[in-house]
Amino acid sequence: MANQKRQDSLSEEFDDWLDEEDPFGLNEEIKIVIFKCLDCKGTDEVPEYIIGEFSVDKNNSEEVELHCPHCNGTMIEARKNPK
Repeated sequence: MANQKRQDSLSEEFDDWLDEEDPFGLNEEIKIVIFKCLDCKGTDEVPEYIIGEFSVDKNNSEEVELHCPHCNGTMIEARKNPK
């Protein structure tokens, strides 16, 4: 009987959580950062959370570099290379 009450309580808490407006954060705005290729000068929009994944092992002064989807060259954040 005690287990059933506990289970009912957890079920109600879960239902309340799901009733929140956006429990999984699906409506959050995704920030986009523009990257520019040093080789072909192409640009690509990269979600900020992806950049965060690549910067985990970097020092604060190190820049995130990605591979260009157009030529497989090196891409850096566009604002850091205004040319």
